[in-house]
Amino acid sequence: MQRVRHALKLRQGWRGKGSCVPPGLPPGPRPLPFLGNALQVDTTDFPRSVEKLSQRYGPIFTLHLGSQRAVVLFGHEVVREALGPRGEDFGGRGGTPILDRTAGGTGIGFSNGETWKQLRSFAAETLRELEAPTEEWIQEEAAFLAERLGSTEGRPLDPSRLLSAASANVLCSVACGFRFDYQDPEFLTFLRLLEENARLQTSPMTKLYNVFPALLDHLPGSHQTIFRNTEELKRTIAVKAEAQKEALRPGPPRNFIHAFLLRMEQEKQQQQQQEGVSVFNLQSLVRSTLDLFVAGAESTSLVLQYALMALVKYPEVQENVHREIDRVIGPSRRPCMADLDGMPYTHAVIREAHRSLALVPLNVPRATTRDTLFRQYLIPKGTTVFPALKPSLYDRREFPHPERFDPARFLDGAGSLRESEFFFPFSMGQRACLGRGLASTALFVSLATLLQRFRLRPVLPPEEIDLSPAPGFLTVAPRPFQLCLLPR
Repeated sequence: MQRVRHALKLRQGWRGKGSCVPPGLPPGPRPLPFLGNALQVDTTDFPRSVEKLSQRYGPIFTLHLGSQRAVVLFGHEVVREALGPRGEDFGGRGGTPILDRTAGGTGIGFSNGETWKQLRSFAAETLRELEAPTEEWIQEEAAFLAERLGSTEGRPLDPSRLLSAASANVLCSVACGFRFDYQDPEFLTFLRLLEENARLQTSPMTKLYNVFPALLDHLPGSHQTIFRNTEELKRTIAVKAEAQKEALRPGPPRNFIHAFLLRMEQEKQQQQQQEGVSVFNLQSLVRSTLDLFVAGAESTSLVLQYALMALVKYPEVQENVHREIDRVIGPSRRPCMADLDGMPYTHAVIREAHRSLALVPLNVPRATTRDTLFRQYLIPKGTTVFPALKPSLYDRREFPHPERFDPARFLDGAGSLRESEFFFPFSMGQRACLGRGLASTALFVSLATLLQRFRLRPVLPPEEIDLSPAPGFLTVAPRPFQLCLLPR
């Protein structure tokens, strides 16, 4: 406690004579007025720029993104310490102006404080209650996906759009209790808006908005498209919620929206007896449901796409998965999560796809919930923190030659699944990915269903297939590729 007071006194008394950052903060590159370190990082490959800065400034350093100060944790030990024993200190959600504007301080993904605690607790409980029907929905969607892919009759195709549609449809079932046909105009519009928003996050005007929000608030640009798209997505969800509200009946939750509406009614009755404003309202329902799609739809499809790409490149890996499917599941029974315990090699392939892709290299940004003394540095309350995931997933001590795709990393000498403290692609601690169980089920059931029915063949020579992820701002993605699916 005495060290905290001393550090606070240092920070309060700082005058900045030639120093890059106030005393107590980690070192970092000198920021420019208004721009911060924008000219010192490549926003088209932000994770790689951060990695280079870590080589100069160490595992803990300060970075200025415009006027916003952030602290980067870039190393296995510091990240595990921050998200594990110090998880409460780093348990806030770091924001950006674009997310602050679109989320409005509510929803599961981007809220803080009591609002977040109540919404996350509710969402976690609801997803657990829906676990059994969710697996059935995933099995059904995997069958539809396999049927649609089979209609290509072995012709080359880029599977990315169909995988994205299947992942989104699973979430439609979870959120609303029904799926769409892949050609449904409403469904295609919803997918387009989600995909466009994801793509525009890395556009120049969106990046500028995150630096100068007040200046660009009323100017045209891609940020305005994101705002319009988000409102349209919210309206679509609100219509589905109103339809369920009109026919609302008590009972076990049938889907996420139904569970939320039941909770809203319960809170309304309690408010008649006591004061206070509930966080369970229509705005929170709509934003929380949208957060399920924003966090889950694209991420699951990208990991599945990457796994298929690796199986095409390495036919011996694909053959091992085929043998395991034939032994445990057989040619016709639907795969289910109970099968995974007897399929360590397939499980290892999925883990290696997560590890090798490292979908969110720098993690979703956190924020300190209080003035935090971490190692020898004082990080003020509300500071955005990037506890990077890729350094653990690519740590050479645990994963030699990390650039290689090698499922054997996750198997022991007896061929059983091997656990690793370096493997936490869904992050860890109280802000770990809420949909981890749903994503894991979707990945295994979908992959097993496709490999049960098809042999995957490359269009290019395997040696020309590039598994290195395409760079991005906060997320990466597999490079575009084509494959052929031949019936087994």
